[in-house]
Amino acid sequence: MNRVMVTGASGQVGVELVRALRRTLGDASVLATDLRSPPKGNHPGDEGPSAIVDCTDRAALDAAAARHRPDTVFHLAAILSAVGEADPERAYRVNMGGLVNVLELARETGAGVFVPSSIAVFGPGSPRDPAPQECTQRPTTMYGVTKVAGELLCDYYHRRFGVDARGLRYPGLISDAPPGGGTTDWAVEIFEAASEGRGYTCFLGPDTQLDMMYMEDATRAAMELMEADPAHLRHRNAYNVTSMQLTPARLADALADRLGAFEIDYEVDPVRQAIADSWPRRIDDSAARSDWGWKPRFDLHALLDAMLPSDGPARGPSPETTPTPSR
Repeated sequence: MNRVMVTGASGQVGVELVRALRRTLGDASVLATDLRSPPKGNHPGDEGPSAIVDCTDRAALDAAAARHRPDTVFHLAAILSAVGEADPERAYRVNMGGLVNVLELARETGAGVFVPSSIAVFGPGSPRDPAPQECTQRPTTMYGVTKVAGELLCDYYHRRFGVDARGLRYPGLISDAPPGGGTTDWAVEIFEAASEGRGYTCFLGPDTQLDMMYMEDATRAAMELMEADPAHLRHRNAYNVTSMQLTPARLADALADRLGAFEIDYEVDPVRQAIADSWPRRIDDSAARSDWGWKPRFDLHALLDAMLPSDGPARGPSPETTPTPSR
């Protein structure tokens, strides 16, 4: 990668990925695009080039690419699970229409493409503990449907046109950036509540277990995958990756241990609970580990250090962190 364009750059993943890419490639080499202006703040990389681009507008997407001439596109723009269930037609239009436009752009320019998938591709018929790299995928949400279709579409463009399309099946992602309307948003919101010294009311039940990952691991995984030797990539679209398994109760207990006290209660949202119950309790990321050397740096201990930096060491994984073993 030398010159990169990011769609959905103002989202939870986009904000952190743009910063990470600019630290590696230089500010001028990374164009951040979204429907709204990317945030400007005190972080390195916030002042690089940006453009307001609707990824469903092919002409606007092509024009931005013609100006920047990217060799790689990170296509992050999407409508997430909970928001998608409120407006399934919009979720389909954005998630599929935007992806087709990006893949066509890549076909015509030769750019590589990163497309994030999700644990939402799994459904009630998938193995739940763990969900393997390859298994039945019959999701019950429009977001999950578009992610399965997106994986297949990326495979098609690779086989048919030679597009270098790659992707990861992300679990729930935890970061300082605001979440975007997904079923795992609670894992971000709970840290916000803890940092403000207040309790948290969770929309999932206390024992709902899902895979989670700290954002620094998520952005690093995307960049490592795009730099990996293509000859070693057996799956391309998309690799299971994870760092840890959490429940609301487990995370609340860890926060209470760290802070001395933390209160949580529950008002279950039946829509988001049903979505979470259709997903695996744990996913198997051994293919990513063997094919391109994926290895998480953040377990629960390091996550708490990163999200509560005033109560622990400097931001980043602790020296004694032991990554979650492959299962």
